[in-house]
Amino acid sequence: MRFDMRADVLAATVRWLGTPYHHQAAVRGAGCDCLGLVRGVYADLYGAPAEEPPAYSRDLAEASHRETLLEAARRHLMEIDPLKADTGDVLVFRLRPGAMAKHCGIVSGPSRMIHAMEGGKVCEVHLTPWWRRRVAAAFRFPDTAGE
Repeated sequence: MRFDMRADVLAATVRWLGTPYHHQAAVRGAGCDCLGLVRGVYADLYGAPAEEPPAYSRDLAEASHRETLLEAARRHLMEIDPLKADTGDVLVFRLRPGAMAKHCGIVSGPSRMIHAMEGGKVCEVHLTPWWRRRVAAAFRFPDTAGE
């Protein structure tokens, strides 16, 4: 990813800070969940959302026994080695060992990410060891310059 693209992703992500949590939403300033944040940043970068997800419950992955979040990320983003994730990259998490991946955030700097969690607002947090142990995969937004 070219340096400017990282800056573009970070600038787009920062604009979502303070957006209240709202399950299944992706409206900057009004409400979003973790997926809505990533979808919103994608739309900000490319001018349109990647795809409209079907309605989903908080336990969709467990109920369907499918890695729906990882499958969608692989359709629209470039999978990378999680150890090489850098500013502007998307991290996907398993909140419990053996559970389906169902949380995501965007790396905002060394040991930091921006994400949305139920009961709060889009915020920046430290990538503590607790979070790092739960990383299931990492992805990069496609570079619009093709580099």
